Amino acid sequence: MTVNVLAHTAARLTSARRPVALAAAACLLSFGAFWAAQRAAGVSMIDLMVYRAEGGAVRAGADLYAMRATRARLPTTYPPFAALLFTPLTLLGVPEMRTLATAANLALLVALAHLSLRLAGRERPGAALWAAALAVWCEPVWTTLRYGQINLLLAVAVLWDLTRRAGHRGAGAGIGLAAAVKLTPALFAMFLLLTGLVRARGGWNPWLRQAATALAVFAGATLTAALVLPADSRRFWTSAVFETSRVGHAEDTANQSLRGVLARLLHTADPGAWWVAAAALTAALGLCAAVRAELRGERARAALCCAATALLVSPVSWSHHWVWCVPGLVLLGADRMGGAVVALVFGSYALWWVPHGAGRPELAQSAPQMALSALYPLAGAAFVAAVALGPRRGTRPGRRRTRRPLGPGVADGRPVRPSRTSRTS
Repeated sequence: MTVNVLAHTAARLTSARRPVALAAAACLLSFGAFWAAQRAAGVSMIDLMVYRAEGGAVRAGADLYAMRATRARLPTTYPPFAALLFTPLTLLGVPEMRTLATAANLALLVALAHLSLRLAGRERPGAALWAAALAVWCEPVWTTLRYGQINLLLAVAVLWDLTRRAGHRGAGAGIGLAAAVKLTPALFAMFLLLTGLVRARGGWNPWLRQAATALAVFAGATLTAALVLPADSRRFWTSAVFETSRVGHAEDTANQSLRGVLARLLHTADPGAWWVAAAALTAALGLCAAVRAELRGERARAALCCAATALLVSPVSWSHHWVWCVPGLVLLGADRMGGAVVALVFGSYALWWVPHGAGRPELAQSAPQMALSALYPLAGAAFVAAVALGPRRGTRPGRRRTRRPLGPGVADGRPVRPSRTSRTS
């Protein structure tokens, strides 16, 4: 009898492991082909070289915001705290640094797929590996690894926060650190704050706690940078942060933000007040839609809506910033039509089919070219509008909606006290 039980248990474990092994093999095969394709394309990882130069400037005590790196003479655009984090890169040789950065980004892609599945409530053995195997070929992911960017790291930090159980002591720290490195993720802290204020009813709640933690971590990181790099911090927060021209031309095809779309639409390098008005309206509508989705129990849609809003209103959102297409693929993947649209938009590389590069041809785009070079903002705006205007998924207008948990440890906006025997995620 004991032998039969052991044999049956072993058979079940073996059967359960097969899908994971198959997914792991497919993921490794896809990643291997991707790595070979990137090497064949001669990727420069130019942004990684800029990060290394920033770390070198910190160690040398040089002026961080007067520095120019690589043959392209690229400036520093991130807050000083980011440069502090980049200093270890100076301890590595360039070939070793590029190899480690590529491997780390591929691992982060798997982590992002895993957290996206957790956020959407679709965790299954091997699912994250299958999702990563497909998502690695999306243009934002390809370009992130091509340039050696940190977008996947920032997205993972944010989703780590949003998938914690209510009351988790560390929830909020990821968003705070991400905002200290690059300001755009700060919109997630605003989203949590607004949600907490709407649901407050005169009391403390998990959203306000997370927002407070994010603010405290951001302030701590920024203050640390100010103590170590006082002159650079003063320059960044008083002038460099407002110099959008440091990042690049607004009309550049790679700029997939509202400002980029308006610059190409109006055939001008500076859309000025038009962009300010559009960004303010979009931020207000996007945050309202995200808060509304969160309060009705749709955290995955709320998070993706907030991410799309942040990318839309940022002065410059390069195409590789849109790695949030990975959670989008996971969230909309259950809907064949929605998943196909996301895959087509972010996997077709269509925004590069238009004239771009030297001579600034984007200032003279035709209507079809403008549409192609606005694919990501159009997709983001359509999703935000769908969240804002559409009924709750799986319900019909006019019918009573069944409330579901808003996230780990939260039900109907009220914190659920975990039992003493519950596992901390």
